[in-house]
Amino acid sequence: MTKLLENQVAIVTGGGSGIGKATALLFAEHGARVGVADLDEKLAAETVEEIKGIGSDAIAICGNLRIPEFPKQIVEATISAFGRLDILVNNAGYCLDGLLHKMSDEQFEEILGIHLISPFRMIRAASPYMRDAAKKEIEQGIVHHRKIINVSSVSGQRGNMGQANYSSAKAGVIGLSKVVSQEWGQFNINSNAVAFGFIDTRLTRPKEEGTVINGEVVGIPEKVRNLLINKIPQKRVGSVNEAASAILFLASPLSNYVNGQVLSVNGGSYT
Repeated sequence: MTKLLENQVAIVTGGGSGIGKATALLFAEHGARVGVADLDEKLAAETVEEIKGIGSDAIAICGNLRIPEFPKQIVEATISAFGRLDILVNNAGYCLDGLLHKMSDEQFEEILGIHLISPFRMIRAASPYMRDAAKKEIEQGIVHHRKIINVSSVSGQRGNMGQANYSSAKAGVIGLSKVVSQEWGQFNINSNAVAFGFIDTRLTRPKEEGTVINGEVVGIPEKVRNLLINKIPQKRVGSVNEAASAILFLASPLSNYVNGQVLSVNGGSYT
């Protein structure tokens, strides 16, 4: 197998489970060393062990991304372990759904914090090791592409009932991706977003399963879930491995001239 990320270093937030874990493992299979950031220490450690089991290397950096200082700690821990940073995947997140007229300020601001403010802080913290490092390379005639991939959603493209907070944040991260592409494109840094539709994660499984994240039961009521699946042209949800493959494309040399774009991965769901 051709390894698309040989000798590169990546950070994946939310790398302990779901799309983040699948991405971290796929990156490792393609030769990358990975900083796995997650709120859950146990899940992050499991991802790291699996990466080491396939012959690559990784570290776990555990904490709450909504704490302003934590993004810088993630970046510095990765640099300390691996000496460089080539790829940043802002994936971590969760939902606190509710109808707009019943939604509290705290409920709105918390989701904006994890899905939009945290990616902003991560990119800013990465600047010395991405933007500044690239400037030095350019002065030496070196062209090396670095990649920033921000995870968005179809909810950020078209809105979604009951998700004023989540849709706003996911729309915002698309705007953030485009700004970074304009400001940092001259430094061979590609910034793109990937907007996922219905992917099989803890957040989209039947609510009746009773999965709890941050003290809240997450998921989609099974009746509603089945209706949503039936509207997808491909009549199924996407797997986390399919989601990770899209992120790999945006992280790899295959996308070196793709910048400021939104890659929709949704099984054809545009309505």
